[in-house]
Amino acid sequence: MDANNATKSLQKAGNLKVTLPSIEELYMKDSLPTLHESSQFQVLVNREPKNEWLKVHPMTKGAYLPIERVEWLLTQIFVKWKVEVKAIQTVANSVVVTVRLYYYSPLDKEWAWQDGVGAAPIQTDKGAGAMDWNAVKSDSVMKAAPAAESYAIKDAAEKIGKLFGKDLNRKDALSYDSLADRYANVLDL
Repeated sequence: MDANNATKSLQKAGNLKVTLPSIEELYMKDSLPTLHESSQFQVLVNREPKNEWLKVHPMTKGAYLPIERVEWLLTQIFVKWKVEVKAIQTVANSVVVTVRLYYYSPLDKEWAWQDGVGAAPIQTDKGAGAMDWNAVKSDSVMKAAPAAESYAIKDAAEKIGKLFGKDLNRKDALSYDSLADRYANVLDL
C-alpha cells in the first residue's frame, strides 16, 4: 500500500485528523489549529509569504520580510517561542549578534530551535572612515545592537521555511510546490 492510500485508509478509519489550514486561513485567523503531521507542517511553512508583507531594502534593493511579520507568524504557528542571545561582538565596524530562536513544536510537543546571525553597522560621522572610532556617533551602538538582533532572529526563522522569508532573494531557489502537490489529496490545498 503506498503512502497516499495508507493516509486515505487511516482517514476513513478515523485515525488521522488533518488540521492543516490553508494559506488564506493563516492570514485570516487569529489562531491556528494544532498541526499533527510533519509533512503537513512542511507544506505550511514552505508556502510563499504574502506579497503585501514584503518590503524592499533601501540599501540592497532585495526583498525582505519585516521582523514584525516574522514575529507574528511565529506567534500564530507556534504560540510559544523565545530568543536567547548567544553572543554579541564587534566585527570591523559592525555589531554582530548570534541568537538561538526556540519554538514549541506543535508536532512533537517539544522545544525546537534554529540559530541565526545578524549584523548592523556602527555609524560614524559623515566623511569619517568606517573604523574611525573617534568619529563614532554617540547613539550608534544603541541603534546597531537591536537591529543586529532583529536580523539574527529573522535569519533563524528563515531556516524554518519559505513562509518566514527563506529563498526570497535566491536566484536559483528550489520549489517546494511538490510538497503541496504530494499532499493535496490529503490536505485539500
